[in-house]
Amino acid sequence: MPFKTPRDAAVIDIGSNSVRLVVYRLEGRAIWTVFNEKVLAGLGRDLGSNGKLSPDGVVASLAALKRFRAVLEAVKPAETFVVATAAVREAADGPAFVARVKAETGLSMRVLSGEEEARYAALGVLAGAPDSTGVVGDLGGASLELVRLEPSGPGLGVTLALGPFSLGLADGFDLDRVRRLAAQRLAPVAQAFKGDSFHAVGGAWRNLALLHMRLSDYPLHVVHQYEIGRSEALDAARLVAHQSKSSLDRIQGMSKKRSETLPYAAVVLETLIETLDFKRIEISAYGVREGLLFEAMAPGTRRLDPLVEGCASLGARQGVADELGEALEAWLAPAFDGLPDLFNGRGPILLAAACRLADLGARLHPDHRADLVFEQVLRAPIAGQTHAERAFLAAAAFARHATSFDPPQTSTLERLLSPQQLRRARALGAAIRLGCDLSGRSAPLLVRSRLTLDKTDLTLTAEPGYADLLLGEQTGKRAATLAQVLGLKLKVLA
Repeated sequence: MPFKTPRDAAVIDIGSNSVRLVVYRLEGRAIWTVFNEKVLAGLGRDLGSNGKLSPDGVVASLAALKRFRAVLEAVKPAETFVVATAAVREAADGPAFVARVKAETGLSMRVLSGEEEARYAALGVLAGAPDSTGVVGDLGGASLELVRLEPSGPGLGVTLALGPFSLGLADGFDLDRVRRLAAQRLAPVAQAFKGDSFHAVGGAWRNLALLHMRLSDYPLHVVHQYEIGRSEALDAARLVAHQSKSSLDRIQGMSKKRSETLPYAAVVLETLIETLDFKRIEISAYGVREGLLFEAMAPGTRRLDPLVEGCASLGARQGVADELGEALEAWLAPAFDGLPDLFNGRGPILLAAACRLADLGARLHPDHRADLVFEQVLRAPIAGQTHAERAFLAAAAFARHATSFDPPQTSTLERLLSPQQLRRARALGAAIRLGCDLSGRSAPLLVRSRLTLDKTDLTLTAEPGYADLLLGEQTGKRAATLAQVLGLKLKVLA
């Protein structure tokens, strides 16, 4: 796969609680965050009491937007999106704020309707996890957007006054009152949004997920596609709802700026789970901003797999041949397709992704390469993978470079993967190492050989005239290692 020319895009997101600038680097379907700055301006803090924007929030927002404009003038992204959501949309003085921003910063702001905000949140979820189904909920400072994910894409969305500012943040947290308001405001649309899976978008719910990770001693602190079962999500939400701000402030790693609004987010999540009967919660680090980028991509680019594309982008220009990953996939797929399915049909995608990482770490010192690549793959901000799949790819990347399989964080791997999945990761890494060493990491040479396996044998075959390809001492060692991991006998045919 040829290296895709990077393109920068920026999003300024003017929300009810925060004003944020994110600069992204786009490499085909892969989305990388290269700059991210947020100001908790509290623009919508007074919305519930007087229907207007907070004067202090307006001042803080304008200061942030002037700085963001200066950053954009220096970065010069190929395209910039400036959007505002519930606070500016609902406030009586919202139009005046839009005009003032234009006059003082030169930025032209698009005020999203509730339905548009819901749709972009859903597109963001699909950008990060394209197979997602169920209901998306994007919780901001003033509103909650709900939208159902249909087979054809996002369905009709609604916006509800269920953000902390709309639930009476200015009056102080009253658990019974907030629960009553949340239930009343959700009830009219409840029947349309019942389902099994809920995709939670928004900073408050990400913080709830981080808290759950700590409570459950979860080993991988990556919030994207973190899954929580119904009962555990309810327990975490109720725990937070009963905590004071000072208690939340004392939790290690918890954002103190979020502790004031977190109990409101917890009550809303509890109400959603109980009313809409969700069975599982999945956190999405992608939302409206990524949805805007996703919509702007060419249709063919949107259809590409984000995991394979992300791994290709991460591994690009690391080794000697950009096309090596695709060649390894074509070489290994016929053999590995015959193995038992361990990932609910996702095996071919994981194989393709692992092959794109074949040369990741090629420029690192060989004594440390395997460990460094393992850590990078485990935590890389690449979309489209569950946490088990992250662990699988990290283990495979380690096995691709290591002489013995003793990866870091063995306890993490054993918690996220079954013994069979971990053995498969080791086999895939060993197979990629065999292909790389056999061919000298040359795609044209690799196709002169073939790897097959059956119930008893692993067979390595070279085309006529290419017997020398298989006769190297190192090639023999690599093939023997792969056969041993798979529990097969090795045959070399020239």
